[in-house]
Amino acid sequence: MDLFADDYFRKTGKQWKNTFGIKAFFLPVDLKFLYHFRKSQIKKRTYSYHWILQTRIRRKLGLDIFPEMEIGGGLYLGHPWGITINPEAKMGRNINIHKGVTIGKENRGARKGAPLIRDSVWIGTNATIVGNVEIGTDVMIAANAFVNCSVPDHSVVMGNPCIIIPKENATLGYINLVRQIPD
Repeated sequence: MDLFADDYFRKTGKQWKNTFGIKAFFLPVDLKFLYHFRKSQIKKRTYSYHWILQTRIRRKLGLDIFPEMEIGGGLYLGHPWGITINPEAKMGRNINIHKGVTIGKENRGARKGAPLIRDSVWIGTNATIVGNVEIGTDVMIAANAFVNCSVPDHSVVMGNPCIIIPKENATLGYINLVRQIPD
């Protein structure tokens, strides 16, 4: 449940205290989804209690985020409506995803496959990332950007076609409340 503890800390700035799920009833809808999403990732049974609840919340919010996905801890869903992520996409730690984001797969051509998104990436409203591309660490993807090319570390991406601007600490001030992992 460490992944949810990271998600919870990113949203609230507080440590998660497991109270046998009782506290989960009183969470905001985005954290409630993440709680049941992370639990159903652990349980792996298709029709477990948590799988059913995360599916109901997912449908209510219009989220296409599935428990089979590889997503690191510290996932932050800012305004979690209408987000679509292909199950083959892989995502690192401390990712911010906002309303209307699409992370999809290309089925043919040079970029056939799904994206790999590294740590500390901020993805703005209605951004689209498609194909077998790699998004580096500390990358900010601006709202409405269309990304179909690989992006190096420490960059800002905007526009269609994507324009990549190198920038140190690109997500400074945007990726907040990161839980420190003890050595």
